[in-house]
Amino acid sequence: MDSAGRPRETRLSSRPVEAERTTAAIQRYLDELAAAGDAPAEPIVRDLLARAARRLRLLCGSLLHRGYPRLARPPLNLEADEMLSAVVERLLKALRAARPRHVRQFFALANQHMRWELNDLARRLDEQGPRVALRDSQAVAPPPGDATAGPRARRILAAIDGLPEEEREAFSLARVQGLAHAEAAALLGVSTKTIQRRLQRAVVLLAASLAEMQASSASSASAGEG
Repeated sequence: MDSAGRPRETRLSSRPVEAERTTAAIQRYLDELAAAGDAPAEPIVRDLLARAARRLRLLCGSLLHRGYPRLARPPLNLEADEMLSAVVERLLKALRAARPRHVRQFFALANQHMRWELNDLARRLDEQGPRVALRDSQAVAPPPGDATAGPRARRILAAIDGLPEEEREAFSLARVQGLAHAEAAALLGVSTKTIQRRLQRAVVLLAASLAEMQASSASSASAGEG
């Protein structure tokens, strides 16, 4: 109560409200896209991507710096805005055929293209590695924890890509991109408990998949020695 006896207004954080408005706006564009049928959809797609740009940029930056940090260092010096531009171009092409029905499906598609873009850049950087090293003394070798380095990291990425869709989304957002469980839940339109359950299943499945890959690799190595 205030001094006049009126109920005191409760102020809530604007962040959940803004997130809800963004989600609702994206869903509206997705509904329009689904209803467009064979009609030209590019104006709707451009409006959709413009509305989702802020959230897409945050996801790009998070995935870049947590999963592919060497791409943000010399000689490439990739920034989130550059990555966002490339991802938007990919989505413009992908959404000519794809028709995500829900916000979760849209961000799953975006997340997939983000990983493809970063994997392509990492592969090109690896191919140019010896030449870059001669030109640029600041070139930095990827640290052991870099998600783009070595056969082991490639096995991990393959195992993540092989997860069921729901578990892959939850793991990518919470563990690879570093979003809080509540943020990942809001993005996917589920509860925090659901995110936690999907993460637990993802970890179990990843452990089993990686153990199987390691056993297969060891068996192949033994066969080669024989």
